[in-house]
Amino acid sequence: MPLRLYDTMARAKRDFVPIDPAKVTLYVCGPTVYNYAHIGNARPVVVFDVLFRLLRHLHGEDHVAYAANVTDVDDKINRKAAEEGVAIGVITQRYLDAYRADMSALGALRPTFQPRATATMDAIIAMIERLVSLGAAYAAEGHVLFDTQAYADYGSLSRRSLDDMIAGARVEVAPYKRHPADFVLWKPSKPREPVWESPFGPGRPGWHIECSAMIEQTLGIPIDIHGGGIDLVFPHHENEMAQGVCAGHQGYANYWMHNGFLNMDDEKMSKSLGNVSLVHELVKRWPPEALRWALLASHYRQPLAWTDEAIGQARSALDTLYGALGRAADVPEEPGQPSAGFIEALSDDLNTPKANAELFALARRLETGTPAERVVAKSELLASGALVGFLQSDPAAWFHGGADVALTRRVEDLIARRAAARAAKDWALADQMRAELTALDIEVMDGPTGATWKLRERAL
Repeated sequence: MPLRLYDTMARAKRDFVPIDPAKVTLYVCGPTVYNYAHIGNARPVVVFDVLFRLLRHLHGEDHVAYAANVTDVDDKINRKAAEEGVAIGVITQRYLDAYRADMSALGALRPTFQPRATATMDAIIAMIERLVSLGAAYAAEGHVLFDTQAYADYGSLSRRSLDDMIAGARVEVAPYKRHPADFVLWKPSKPREPVWESPFGPGRPGWHIECSAMIEQTLGIPIDIHGGGIDLVFPHHENEMAQGVCAGHQGYANYWMHNGFLNMDDEKMSKSLGNVSLVHELVKRWPPEALRWALLASHYRQPLAWTDEAIGQARSALDTLYGALGRAADVPEEPGQPSAGFIEALSDDLNTPKANAELFALARRLETGTPAERVVAKSELLASGALVGFLQSDPAAWFHGGADVALTRRVEDLIARRAAARAAKDWALADQMRAELTALDIEVMDGPTGATWKLRERAL
């Protein structure tokens, strides 16, 4: 089955055909580093990490280039730096380090490129100069603005009329604008804000221009796939595309992909609303792999309700898979490839719910198949899980990570005695062994090939 992706521009699934099969390009809008990332920020990271992994599997690791930018010039960063009395670089490096650690904990691979706005300033200024020279931007009262009238297809991505876009966006009213929808490419810095010299005067860039300049510098325009959250379709991605095309390129991105919101209490998770769950804290309370599973349990284009119950269900799902692997410790572990069903599911617009169902099917075959079938099932289960960042722990470590040696020995002795009692049909003794295990906060999971166990309380 060919890889098919839902393209926001086309509003339909399309077969993926790269511009250059030897260099598949993917760009995703990254973090603004002024605070810890919340789990809503992590959803696009994990979703597009799965796409990155799948593209590498299909085209080869050396033939996929993935860039995710870092916004380290922003009003929120400036405020934070002013509050602490430090340079913006102190703030941005602190939270970039935390962001990278948190996303790594969630199993996300480091992108090929992570360009930073402050390190791309020459490219940003050069693109603005080009837009001005081509008549797509103009200088006014110390600002440089993009002229939305210069791009006939403005609004084609979001499918909004210009009037609707003006009404639906927080448009800055300014007398120097030629049109209300025109947006800032360069602006003067306020007192105590960072400032860069440019042909348009000292100042700093607007938000939208940095992504276009970073894509051009790191990947080249046009790119194959541009991704991000659904909230970025307008104005950010609409403006990006207008800039990129008007800067002299024939196209900008061949496929646009957007993940749905992550909601808490029926509201989009947002720092401004104060309803956030920080990844930094969640990874201390829950196994990070369970958080990753919860982020991928629903299809990426659908809204995702974030609750402790959803995380608990994710952990239980992984318990099932790790339990099957633990009970199959005697099955030889041979190198293998992900199953055909697993790749087929992912190739259908990253259908992770269907892919997860395939993992459970493989686990069942591992438990109930013939010896030869079990070897294949174990190989495919491990390879399929690894492709998307699951089953990365040893089963014993997954279940028993908080148990010391003495507790482990006692539990395994009780389980062995319970198994012997069950074999002898001494149900009273078997029940006694289970009661002792329960008193130790141990949960026993019986399977066709034996029993595995875990500590009942793993979240703090």
